[in-house]
Amino acid sequence: MRKAIGIDIGGTKIAAGIVSETGELLYRAEVKSDPSSREKMFIRVVESVEEVLKNTAYSIGDMEGIGVGVPGKVDRGQGIAVFQNNLPWAQFPVAGRLRKHFQLERIVTDNDVYTAAYAEWKATRGKIDETFVYITISTGISCAIIHNGSFYRGAGFAGEVGLIPIFTRAADRKLERLEKAAAGPSIAKIAERELQVADLSAKDVFERYRAGALEFQPVIDEVTDSWAQGIYSISCLLDPHQVVFGGSVIANNSYLLEMIKEKLKIYQIPEQQHLLSRMSISTIKQDNGVIGAGLQVFGCI
Repeated sequence: MRKAIGIDIGGTKIAAGIVSETGELLYRAEVKSDPSSREKMFIRVVESVEEVLKNTAYSIGDMEGIGVGVPGKVDRGQGIAVFQNNLPWAQFPVAGRLRKHFQLERIVTDNDVYTAAYAEWKATRGKIDETFVYITISTGISCAIIHNGSFYRGAGFAGEVGLIPIFTRAADRKLERLEKAAAGPSIAKIAERELQVADLSAKDVFERYRAGALEFQPVIDEVTDSWAQGIYSISCLLDPHQVVFGGSVIANNSYLLEMIKEKLKIYQIPEQQHLLSRMSISTIKQDNGVIGAGLQVFGCI
């Protein structure tokens, strides 16, 4: 059985794992990120690999290669992390540095949402002749598109659904970018505005709503309506066969999917509503980035 290292790099943590060519996550480890400098961040990436190997019988020489998911824009051909909002890695040659450090020739880099999407596509046995969309809702909102068995990348920035303008339910009903209106950090701000409370996190909002605090209903309605507007743009432009949702906000609150469907149905015409039965929540959740990065070592799409 062939194996590879998958690395999922984020601003707060780095997850690494040993992934089989069939997509099985054999071992996983996690370390904290250190975005205080380029070099300190790279050192933490190396440590994540060392951490996942140290409690196994495998060495780096047993691996086919390393796959890396990096936030933001990535030059896949050159293995360069071009631009990120949450890392000090502008124009950082991540593939070259890992190749030199670990003496492994095959180092594959990609955007972290794309690596997660690849794992989800494999996990759901996505069909070659269909259009598959993975949407992540967490600190940010983004998506990746797999069409006819290949990623649709556009000029390099395709899938940024978080940048789509939507109408918020605020008093002035203004246009706002979806990510700014309804990603994790914004959900707490909506609660503060609606309920005149402070020091709430998105996690608090959903936990209190699940516990029966009905005063949070307007917050949930606003957020799910904003998501539905963004998804409707995808529905109109791509008419996908399947949509899978991931990211901590929705993966940890799966009941939100039915609310999204209800609101999305209002926007859709009947010919678009086939999508409602083909929307699901990730079953591999926080592991999808690691698995997808590792799988890309065996063949990118």
